[in-house]
Amino acid sequence: MDIERRNNVTVTGNPRGRAVVLAHGFGCDQNMWRLTVPALAEDYRVVLFDYVGAGGSDLSAFSEGRYASLDGYAKDVVEVCEALDLRDAVFVGHSVSAMIGVLAVGMAPERLGALVMVAPSPRYIDDDGYRGGFSVQDIDELLESLESNYLGWSAAMAPMIMGNADRPELGEELKNSFCATDPDMARIFARTTFLSDSRGDLKAVTVPTLILECTQDVIAPREVGAFVHQTIPGSKLVTLDATGHCPHLSAPEATNAAITDFLARLR
Repeated sequence: MDIERRNNVTVTGNPRGRAVVLAHGFGCDQNMWRLTVPALAEDYRVVLFDYVGAGGSDLSAFSEGRYASLDGYAKDVVEVCEALDLRDAVFVGHSVSAMIGVLAVGMAPERLGALVMVAPSPRYIDDDGYRGGFSVQDIDELLESLESNYLGWSAAMAPMIMGNADRPELGEELKNSFCATDPDMARIFARTTFLSDSRGDLKAVTVPTLILECTQDVIAPREVGAFVHQTIPGSKLVTLDATGHCPHLSAPEATNAAITDFLARLR
């Protein structure tokens, strides 16, 4: 299988620089990183891709069996790294991709040597002693709404997820991204995402890790950022002066500054 075609891989930036892999979240594609790429391109080899079902990926490669768990998406990441023969790359994952990155680092530590987690959440559902931000009923209703009327769900949820109500064009962009994703594949990815529990995987992370959270994020409240930071040994937590769940779009300067500072310190 042509992995680069399957995942619509794009490589740009400095061919001699350390590789930085940018991974999008649910309902998005690699275009969501367009404001970050220029901040990295001079010094780093920037790798972008689309998960199967998103963007310009090969939809015929989709398998419900493979993508019904985050492991399937993590295997995609590893296969992209293998296809490009990446070594000691930095994985930057937004939202659910932060947890996919945790799994991928465990699968291929020789390929991925550092981790940046943008608005991560290892579990969205509240549990004893843990606040994920949603009740079981919340998630059941969210998934039921998504599965019964995906376009309607996208129009209602995108502005809430994006935040920044004073900049409606941001919510509109996210809505359009959701609507461009294959609905059947999005339903499976949504169920995989919102029902996942990756808390147990965090303690195994031993690579340098940066966690970026926003001051207000309806999807990943600050208690989640604190939990991830406390659970990953030696990790660094940065609270961005940003609101919403997509700071790389709503506050790219602050997001890029935090990422490039972290990368510079890895050298």
